[in-house]
Amino acid sequence: MERVILGASGLRVSPIAFGTWQLSKRYWGPQCKEDIIQAIWTAFDHGVNLFDTAEAYGDGYAESVLGEALRQLPRDEVVIATKVFKRFSEDGRGCPDLTADEILRRCEGSLRRLGADRIDIYLLHFFDPLTPLDETAAAMERLIREGKVRAIGLSNHTVEQIRAQRRFASYSVIEPFYSLIDPRAEDDLLPYCQAEGLGVMIYSPMHMGLLSGKYEGCEQFDDLRRHHPDFQGARFAQLCRQVQSLQPIAERYEMSIYQLVLTATLMHPGIHVAICGIKNPVQIMEAAAVMGRKIRREDYFAIRRAVAGIPARKPADAAGVRS
Repeated sequence: MERVILGASGLRVSPIAFGTWQLSKRYWGPQCKEDIIQAIWTAFDHGVNLFDTAEAYGDGYAESVLGEALRQLPRDEVVIATKVFKRFSEDGRGCPDLTADEILRRCEGSLRRLGADRIDIYLLHFFDPLTPLDETAAAMERLIREGKVRAIGLSNHTVEQIRAQRRFASYSVIEPFYSLIDPRAEDDLLPYCQAEGLGVMIYSPMHMGLLSGKYEGCEQFDDLRRHHPDFQGARFAQLCRQVQSLQPIAERYEMSIYQLVLTATLMHPGIHVAICGIKNPVQIMEAAAVMGRKIRREDYFAIRRAVAGIPARKPADAAGVRS
């Protein structure tokens, strides 16, 4: 089975992770729980051992569904990542709160919902500007000492926020947004993580499905994509045409466009893991099949030019500055 070392965390994980953001009903609408559970079992059978969730996904619902599924799998062969950020009130509204007492209390809630005695990767979901960094860090380090957490990390943080956080605790895993349509993390975050030896697991590598090749550009959405500019009007249609132009390259490698883009994404030396939002067993089988696959360098950059409009590098660009 394909495994990578997730940077300084030392954890051995599959380069494809099973993501559970889709279980947040307010963003993605209702999902079939039985399909998700079957997909989790299928993922494990196809070599996926890393499962990513968060307390905020359905206000604990995603953790509960994942926990139900993982009870049927060998715990020592599974790596669980979850996140903490908001304190939820009885009416369902959330307030950012990464104070020490809240982190310790809500870690217990995540452990209970997951049906686990430890969380392998515990991430701060976002940056909390109101809580002192050392207070948050002390709670996270305490969880490690108590054996409730194996590694800690940061999601949706800027490079400077990561630098500051790491002065106070041993954050070793970073979870940023990244896709070939919007690869801005390459400007600073990914180079920083490479230089510091941090494990990187990116989310939304398929740009919320746009890079899958299944859209024609005329579709309408009733989930969070209905407000996203990349899924609106002429821009949506143009991006879909650009993605569809990858079909000849995909056919040469006997891949789907989805698999081609995922393979190219994982070739970046600063990316260890791509988290894929999965709704059924067929989707995870398609994603898991790319583990260990490579494509030619020339094709990699052809894909980049096609989907993000990156111009061909000129001889004068020898300094490595992207034009």
